[in-house]
Amino acid sequence: MDRLIKGIHHVSLKCCGIEEFRKTVHFYNIVLGMEILRSWGNGDESSVMIDTGSGVIEIFANANEHLSKGTIRHFALMTDDVDACIKAVRESGFEVVMEPNDIVIKSNPEYPARIAFCKGPIGEEIEFFQER
Repeated sequence: MDRLIKGIHHVSLKCCGIEEFRKTVHFYNIVLGMEILRSWGNGDESSVMIDTGSGVIEIFANANEHLSKGTIRHFALMTDDVDACIKAVRESGFEVVMEPNDIVIKSNPEYPARIAFCKGPIGEEIEFFQER
């Protein structure tokens, strides 16, 4: 049977205004080094798509109010260097929620990884995930 779902295309973040939007774009583009694929808007480029390497983060400046935490608890970004990600986050003044540590997911087969968490500019929880 052919797979209906090929993977996650994008995660969408809604910022409350242009200032929050610029801070969020700066975090993903400059702090984490992700490339802006495209931008658009009503003459103000208030929407962007940023390349994660295996999907897209879509960022908008059009939230009417700050959104509360929903059912998605976090999203994970695949990396080869969790420690470097946390260093970049910390040096840019963002909150580290969980320091880098090695884990083993007790699955069959076991799944060793190195993980860490931070909070992004609009309160989103981000996991940095490194397979070992």
